[in-house]
Amino acid sequence: MFDIGVNLTSSQFDPDRNEVVARAAAAGVTGMLLTGTNLHESQQAAALAARYPNCWSTAGVHPHDSSSWHEESTDVLRVLASQPQVVAIGECGLDFNRNFSTPDEQARAFTAQLALAAELSLPVFMHCRDAHERFLELLDPWLDKLPGGVLHCFTGTALEAQACLDRGLFLGITGWVCDERRGLELRELLPLIPADRLMLETDAPYLLPRDLRPKPASRRNEPCYLPHILHQVAHWRGEDPHALAEITTANVERLFSLADARRHTGT
Repeated sequence: MFDIGVNLTSSQFDPDRNEVVARAAAAGVTGMLLTGTNLHESQQAAALAARYPNCWSTAGVHPHDSSSWHEESTDVLRVLASQPQVVAIGECGLDFNRNFSTPDEQARAFTAQLALAAELSLPVFMHCRDAHERFLELLDPWLDKLPGGVLHCFTGTALEAQACLDRGLFLGITGWVCDERRGLELRELLPLIPADRLMLETDAPYLLPRDLRPKPASRRNEPCYLPHILHQVAHWRGEDPHALAEITTANVERLFSLADARRHTGT
């Protein structure tokens, strides 16, 4: 099992980060992609990925932080991306749900990161919330220049999922699907996602699966809960969880060229 969305730089993990990584490995999580959401956290994520075995990272600026984008941001990310453990540009994209940065600022930062990913032949790790049409409008001109991409933490509609699949994107599914209040529509469209376009993630420390039993004492999500998400997704898709774990892990290996990354990192 591979968790493609772990915010291991979060201060929520400061007291016990080593133990969190150890619990994930004990639970059968064989790899983790640590998310960079701004320049500072991208540097932290790269350092953590170099520190822990079977970890890689992304380098990017989240739409919430797009107002901080400046002329030198591309250069900072380019240097980070030269490190072998950094295997994708992102988390980048659009979020019109909260608009912590203006839509124009988000579009500028997203486009700049797509251009960098194309320049470096790296896949993109993307975010889209309440911005589907504009997201595709900005992404489409770059699709034939990119080696691929994943829309992380997908929570959209069946039509939105199909539009992404038609463009060759992977879809990342989190514990959102385990939420009986908000996740039912996503649960119903799970069978529409081809297995070779599916990835799994916790988005820890966020999005703790609501149907975990026994219920954890803390609301903090951890990558050790990925097996629960895997088994629930497999159940709702009518598939064997072991087979689904193998396919989704192979998807990660393929998109992020982890065999090449291992050769360069020696892991």
